[in-house]
Amino acid sequence: MPGLLRGVARTAVVAGTATAVSNRVSRRQAGRWAQQEPVAPEQPAPPPAPAPAAPVDDMSAKISQLKELGQLKEQGVLTEEEFAAQKSRILAS
Repeated sequence: MPGLLRGVARTAVVAGTATAVSNRVSRRQAGRWAQQEPVAPEQPAPPPAPAPAAPVDDMSAKISQLKELGQLKEQGVLTEEEFAAQKSRILAS
């Protein structure tokens, strides 16, 4: 049963991180489009959904998240500032 819970928690953390990153990329792209065509009034983007908190004693989930963030940074999806912010959020949880 603990293995199942660990798997479910890891999936929830990865899904939450992916959602937050996807929302951030969408907002950044919308901002670029808005700069190109300032025809429509800009509406504020909804705040990103909070990522589920990782269990305190499950260090492997944190390591997995950090590896995924590193890959996203290498791919150019995350800026250095976004990477640092997400990294500190993961380490603080």
